[in-house]
Amino acid sequence: MILGSLRRYLSMRHQNSNKVQTLYDHCNNIFSSFQTHPPSSQALQKLASILDTVQPADVGLIEENADDDRGHGFFGINQLNRVARWAQPITYVDIHECDSFTMCMFCFPTSSVIPLHDHPGMTVFSKLLYGSLHVKAYDWVEPPCIVESKGSGFSQVRLAKLSVDKVLTAPCETLVLYPKHGGNLHCFTALTPCAVLDILSPPYREYEGRKCTYYHDYPYSAFSTGNCPARETPTICEDEAEEYAWLAEIETPDDHYMRQGKYAGPVPR
Repeated sequence: MILGSLRRYLSMRHQNSNKVQTLYDHCNNIFSSFQTHPPSSQALQKLASILDTVQPADVGLIEENADDDRGHGFFGINQLNRVARWAQPITYVDIHECDSFTMCMFCFPTSSVIPLHDHPGMTVFSKLLYGSLHVKAYDWVEPPCIVESKGSGFSQVRLAKLSVDKVLTAPCETLVLYPKHGGNLHCFTALTPCAVLDILSPPYREYEGRKCTYYHDYPYSAFSTGNCPARETPTICEDEAEEYAWLAEIETPDDHYMRQGKYAGPVPR
């Protein structure tokens, strides 16, 4: 009986290791030459399918107590008062990083927030491993519609369209964002303790023009498109206004901080 239990344990360890290794191998295969040969849509779909099968134990995680509410809670205070909700540290766990892609995890306590930020020229896969997470994401309106913003504290704002605004609860499908669509600028808010496995390609590299920039979003009614060139001004009906927002670039929020965590899962080779 003991021998049988040991075999089952070793078999589970082997399967978990294989799943992480499969992720790594596929990423290495499709992203290693991204500058000259961008991955095909089929290859990206396969990666999303692999991620859909990943469970917390596969990457060395134990699901936290869903009742552990260590923050204000998503509905505990004014939703517009985001700074007050950025009170709990988020744990960042590095799994693998190279010149072509990054594999990492973010472990959120309840009510913690990764504020609205972009992924310039990047494709990002986000797999919710456990818990519930609110996702709000935008894409830039093209051609760019930029308004000078005198007196608001920001030099200018740029028009974006809402792409995603929903609550995810694990298990669920992997979210994918692309350089120009799918919600390249997004914000994550933890409704319960949760964890997200991310794959980013290419990775953030400031010296290569891929700097992470943070934004504050304003309702469409806050600014006028009157200063935009006519050819760059989209036609927006009144009932569509809620689908658009003006984004202003901001400094990294002072209350947004992360702590480094140690990866406890199988290491890809």
